[in-house]
This record gives sequence, structure tokens and C-alpha cells, in this order.
Amino acid sequence: QVQLVESGGGLVQAGGSLKLSCVESGRTFTWYVMGWFRQAPGKEREFVSTINWTGHNIYYADSVKGRFTISRDNAKNTVYLQMNSLKPEDTAVYYCAMDRPPLQAGTTAALYDYWGQGTQVTVSS
Repeated sequence: QVQLVESGGGLVQAGGSLKLSCVESGRTFTWYVMGWFRQAPGKEREFVSTINWTGHNIYYADSVKGRFTISRDNAKNTVYLQMNSLKPEDTAVYYCAMDRPPLQAGTTAALYDYWGQGTQVTVSS
């Protein structure tokens, strides 16, 4: 049974930084994609970034390019999201998700197979 646990959220002033972590456990398949998504109050869950199992294929939403960096440490079963130059509009609950083979979810939240419980990120003006 796959479990994903996010951490690292908090309250930060605009222009500040946070680093989120997502620890995965229970995976029995070799190939997978991890995604970060976020959901602000009253809005749909939106794509932030994805990274494949090797860390070689990475994608970012236009809204976070140049500010956020996704990475992974497979030895620790952990995916990270380094968030710099944070803006109030980045305020949301951030979720990590996993797509298992045949790896077809891409940037579509509804197609991911497993989800964490989320971690709150609040950016003050």
C-alpha cells in the first residue's frame, strides 16, 4: 500500500523560501512519476511540477518556472520542492502525488494514483 507524506509547509513572507518534502513508502513498482500539485481556497487543484523516477524528466507549471525546483533523493524515498521568491498567490495546500505504470497522468491531477494529505503553505504580503 503506497503512502505519501508531505511536510515543510508553513507561514512565510513574500519573497521568502520554503522547502517541501514528500516521503513515499510501500511502492512495489520500479517506474513512477511524482507530482506536486496545489489547491488554493475556492480554486481547482493545479499542477506545479513533476519528476520521473530517474530525476531526468522534469516539468514545471509556467507560474512557478524560475522560482521552484523539484528534486529527489531515491535513497531516502523522498521528493522535494524548493520554493523561492514566494508570492501571496502561491498560498495553497500543496500535495504530492504518484503515478504508477503505464505513466499516463502527466500534469492531470485526476489521473494520479496516490496522494498525500497535503501541507499548508501561506505567503503573507
